[in-house]
Amino acid sequence: MDKLTLGQIALLLAAAAIAAPLAKALRIGTVLGYIFAGILIGPYGLGRLAGLGIGDKYSVEEVLHVAEFGVVLLLFLIGLELRVQRLWTMRASIFGAGGLQVAISGVVIGLAVFLLGMGAWAALFMGLALSLSSTAFALQVMEENNELTQRHGRLGFAILLFQDLAAIPLIALASLFAANAGTGPAQELGITPILIALAAIAGVLLAGRFLVDPFFRFVAGSRMNDALTAAALLVVVVVVLVMQKAGLSASLGAFLAGVVLADSAYRHEIEADIRPFEGLLLGVFFTAIGMSLDVLLLVRSPLLVLGLTAGLLVVKSLVIYGVGRQFGLSGRPARRLAFSISQGGEFAFVLLSAGVASSLLQQDHAALAAVVVTLSMMATPALLIAEQTLWRRPESVSSSFDDMPENDGHVIVAGYGRVGQILSRVLRARKIPFTALDVDAKQIATVKRFGAKAYFGDASRPDILEAAQAGKARAFVLAIDDVEASLRTARAVREHYPALPIYARARNRRHVHELMDLGIKIIHRETFGSSLDLTRDLLVGLGVPKERALSTLEIFRETDEKRLKLDYAHFTDEEKLRERALAASEELEKLLDQDAAAQAVAEGTASPLKPTLETTRASQS
Repeated sequence: MDKLTLGQIALLLAAAAIAAPLAKALRIGTVLGYIFAGILIGPYGLGRLAGLGIGDKYSVEEVLHVAEFGVVLLLFLIGLELRVQRLWTMRASIFGAGGLQVAISGVVIGLAVFLLGMGAWAALFMGLALSLSSTAFALQVMEENNELTQRHGRLGFAILLFQDLAAIPLIALASLFAANAGTGPAQELGITPILIALAAIAGVLLAGRFLVDPFFRFVAGSRMNDALTAAALLVVVVVVLVMQKAGLSASLGAFLAGVVLADSAYRHEIEADIRPFEGLLLGVFFTAIGMSLDVLLLVRSPLLVLGLTAGLLVVKSLVIYGVGRQFGLSGRPARRLAFSISQGGEFAFVLLSAGVASSLLQQDHAALAAVVVTLSMMATPALLIAEQTLWRRPESVSSSFDDMPENDGHVIVAGYGRVGQILSRVLRARKIPFTALDVDAKQIATVKRFGAKAYFGDASRPDILEAAQAGKARAFVLAIDDVEASLRTARAVREHYPALPIYARARNRRHVHELMDLGIKIIHRETFGSSLDLTRDLLVGLGVPKERALSTLEIFRETDEKRLKLDYAHFTDEEKLRERALAASEELEKLLDQDAAAQAVAEGTASPLKPTLETTRASQS
């Protein structure tokens, strides 16, 4: 096998670096951009010109082999967001929806292939291979469209997870089907491989529970970020190797590694370290998919290839749409789900290779199917864009985490973190009805364990506001921690419910000014009050009489709030704000000096602060 040259690696990185921003500017999805870049530099694009591209199938296979680690890291990060308890609660969706989709799609596609002239066992195997979708592709597309946290996105993830699990026994079935078809030697399925696989999974979970955290504690003690990144990659690779030795897929191994670390105290640090590698390798993976596309086959038989691709998308879309409706999705969410995961998947390439190796499939049939799978991936972003264009309806893309109660004259609390929870406890104690919303499903699950009630939903979305009966609410509390999400929600409420009073929490002065820009008048900075309380206790601890400390802080509060309002006119001019800050600091010092002098005269004493500090030091010495 030829090795990639340095020039080819540079071309590959250039394609990955340019494709994503260009695709985003053209609004075609980064995944599609990577695939087009792969076609351009692959064997059927620039690769046909000597020295300009990655011009042979062996080089493409080498790129795919390396870039598949991006899929491994993607599944690791997905596992990192889940816990065993969460997987257990998803079991109905994983095995119910996922199993139903694979079974129906496999049988229908297999029947169609059989009618086209392929043998029965080969057709069934081909149908099952094409029933699998692209986990990496679909998750990337849904993440870009902010749909992974929505109900149809969660159902899509469950189906994809089942498909990844199903790919493992399907690889083994290639030889069995070949034996039944009379094209390969007789095979027997023993119980031993199954027991080895189960033992490997149990061993990984136990090791993760008792060994991983102490290991990371030891590495983190060195305070070297590079070592922690290496440790995270090591855990992924070791688990993948164990899974492969047990006859399981690398993807499943990576997913289990993520689940193992989901409860680790170092989860967030690991995620931050791994994500750049995952993003880069996934980009290279999709570029390699584009490079592997046999454009000449498409040129020779365009009607056949395009017809088969359309047939695959139609069959899988209809089946997935039906499964979505069966599992409680309404029309548009089920449609979005269908279009998001109707493509063929990367495991199809693995299964097609296994089918050829076992003599179950013919090489030309497998090559044709591979082109169809690639084209179906390329069609997915276009289908989603078409869906958005053709079905512009106010229907919700996804329902909330739970059905929200009917309310009238209630308070809507957007953001159920530290501020939202305290505020909600007071409302509950005063028997004032409220509806709390948050986009963090884990946060919702946590507060439910302590008897609180919140609902999953992005309060910036009109359909979620409608579901929360914002038109009947007496007040809207904006307690979202993220500044961009807070402003997005404020704009949505102002646009759709202009008469609804908004009480806002602000992260900083800039946030205050941006909220003021939206016409919100009641705004509280999240740390301002607690900072003043802490300063008061500090002054009293330093020996300043409590009354003088309170007077000092009252002057500070008045001048700061006055300055905050006056600064609003210049909040986009950083230089002007800097000048005003210096002037305000001098003004505050003068006001405090005047207040201290007035109190000293009234009490018949000297300046209060300095002597008190000296007295404090003397007493300490």
